Amino acid sequence: MRVCLVVPNFRWSNWDKNTLWHYIPYNLCLLASMIEDIAEVIIVDAYKEDLNDKKFMARIKVFSPDIVGITVLFDQYASSGYKVAQLVKKVNKKIKTVMGGVYATTNPEKVLKDKNMDAVVVGEGEFMLRYLISLHKQGRWTQKFSLVGNKIQNLDALPLPSYNLIDFNSYANSASRKSVDSPRAYPYARIMSSRGCPMGCAFCQVETISGKDFRPRSAENVLDEIQWLKETYGIKSLIFDDDNVLHNKKRAIDIFQGMIDRGLAMPWLSIGLAVFKLDKELLDLMKKSGCEYIAVAIESGTERVLKQIIQKPVNFSYAKEMVKYARSIGIYVAANYIVGFPTETWEEIMGTIRFAEELNTDYSKIFHAVPLPHTRLWKMCEQQGLLPEKFNEYQWTKGNINTSEFSSDDLTILRAFEWDRINFTNPEKRERTRVMMGVSEEELAEIRKGTRQNACQLVGER
Repeated sequence: MRVCLVVPNFRWSNWDKNTLWHYIPYNLCLLASMIEDIAEVIIVDAYKEDLNDKKFMARIKVFSPDIVGITVLFDQYASSGYKVAQLVKKVNKKIKTVMGGVYATTNPEKVLKDKNMDAVVVGEGEFMLRYLISLHKQGRWTQKFSLVGNKIQNLDALPLPSYNLIDFNSYANSASRKSVDSPRAYPYARIMSSRGCPMGCAFCQVETISGKDFRPRSAENVLDEIQWLKETYGIKSLIFDDDNVLHNKKRAIDIFQGMIDRGLAMPWLSIGLAVFKLDKELLDLMKKSGCEYIAVAIESGTERVLKQIIQKPVNFSYAKEMVKYARSIGIYVAANYIVGFPTETWEEIMGTIRFAEELNTDYSKIFHAVPLPHTRLWKMCEQQGLLPEKFNEYQWTKGNINTSEFSSDDLTILRAFEWDRINFTNPEKRERTRVMMGVSEEELAEIRKGTRQNACQLVGER
């Protein structure tokens, strides 16, 4: 039995460089490790290799797989996943195709409607892929179907990802673009220490994707993986990808103290922390274990929007206290904001901009509210008639919500120019960010200009 796991070339879709980043295919490597004892496995990252149709088909033809597994992260790039299945069937119609991952989990009906797709896995696919292989071996995979993967409760039981199936060093020693949340040193690795999120924010699909219950790996299990990465691949920095690394304080302390005690302290960053889970004791330990960057999810600077729409328990005064302390001990702090929710007024949007200035993080990121399927935000927009007739659910850089208070064009311009003003007006702040991004003054000026010009271009294209 031969299985090929594929990351599509997202350039096959309506590609937007602003929504992509260089990422290690941890998910496929983990899937591969689950089936290596029952199948011969390869991983093809068509995006990283920038494969065209001909080259991709040649890879499939040479390996001659029985099953091709496809993953798509963003709705915006769904068409690239469908194209993988189309190209595979051109090589050999007998090859079974299955899609899993975020897009498949949130849009299973759409996946099964594609004539080139033989199955879809909804939810966690580690054990489902083994089941599909057994069906194929027994000759029982005879029609299209959907499989629902149960939430894995004991994540410690999962094996280490099979990074030996990819050129790990080529991923770990570079990043696709210069940003404040780029790896702090190379080679680096990404860590997922938990699954599930109990927060239930209006805009977020995580509850649909991995469930509402917080399911952590044990501190020892996480530390063992870090040690393996250091000893096997010589990693020098880490990115914690999950939003809830701090959800259980004792576990978080055990991880960070364990990094110190086991000689694993190294520069690390976290791209989305709950600010209400921070305290000074935890921040001190995070710093000692190597933390150099955190992004805190504030979402809105307006009490009504935060509590009534987003439903996130952020206390503004406490956020200011934690941000100030984190910066005082040398941790670079970014904050995430979202504007453009249904019923949000222009004054409330500007209130978020003003709070971003008051909070005084090192860096502020401002996003559109993007209604995604199976979220409360989607339902709100649907109920209020705010989804355009030709709604493009695949767009992240362009807003889709238009109300009597604002248009998506208003927000596109606002985001770009307020991002530029808040982050780069102060010379000292601008210099810290320049150093964090690892760019020259000239390069930073070009990044800023490009962001402003891109916003104007997006508005002009409508």
